[in-house]
Amino acid sequence: MAARQEISAWRPQVPGVVEVFHAHFTEYAYPMHVHDAWTLLIVDDGAVRYDLERHEHGTPHDTVSLLPPHVPHNGSPATPHGFRKRVIYLDLTQLDESFIGPAVDGPDLADPVLRRRVGQLHTALAQRGDELEAESRLALIGERLRGHLRPRLATARPPRRDAGVAHSLRELLDARLVEGVPLEEAARLVHAHPTHLVRAFSAAFGIAPHQYLMSRRVDRARRLLLDGRTPGEVAAATGFYDQAHLTRHFKRLVGVPPGHYRTSAR
Repeated sequence: MAARQEISAWRPQVPGVVEVFHAHFTEYAYPMHVHDAWTLLIVDDGAVRYDLERHEHGTPHDTVSLLPPHVPHNGSPATPHGFRKRVIYLDLTQLDESFIGPAVDGPDLADPVLRRRVGQLHTALAQRGDELEAESRLALIGERLRGHLRPRLATARPPRRDAGVAHSLRELLDARLVEGVPLEEAARLVHAHPTHLVRAFSAAFGIAPHQYLMSRRVDRARRLLLDGRTPGEVAAATGFYDQAHLTRHFKRLVGVPPGHYRTSAR
């Protein structure tokens, strides 16, 4: 079977929705990466296997997967013919950071009602003029997601050792997303040895600092491409050395080049 990569992406005018992304991949596998938004995922055909917080998960029929922001994950086809998925990226106004831990503990929700509502939201988001319907459906989905996650809040896990150093570096990388920061300078600013800093960050978040930074830059590039900016403009605005540098990392993390992604926008 020839490898297939079909995508469609857009930014609807609905508060709380950062991006809508539909894709059909037969062989593409996502490397470990992070998003700055919640990933609300349903699979319409095939299945996806993925690792989140060093645990393997999957997307059986009628499952809704909720992957939290800032937590690394990957993804690959779990069937010979790949998978067809629909994703909505939600900002922190829909679910705040207190729900990240509970979502890590159980990202796959076997809830037919929730699955049906997410499908209905995708339909509403695809039609201009139906923003009120989309907002209404999103409100019901948010309520149901919080209902799944709230009972787990009381069992929050204690922070890992060296979490303070790791979180300080993450805040620094977020603040210096475009210009970047050399490792020696980062170590000086957070008062840690460079080697210890890399190890602490990787242990706390399951991803190396440079992988985290590139993931965040690609996320920002996606938004700008959907706003109509050219890949060359986006490369300069998101901290990449040039367009080729953007293309290499974008294709590795999204599955298609930035130009293809831009033309897929509705």
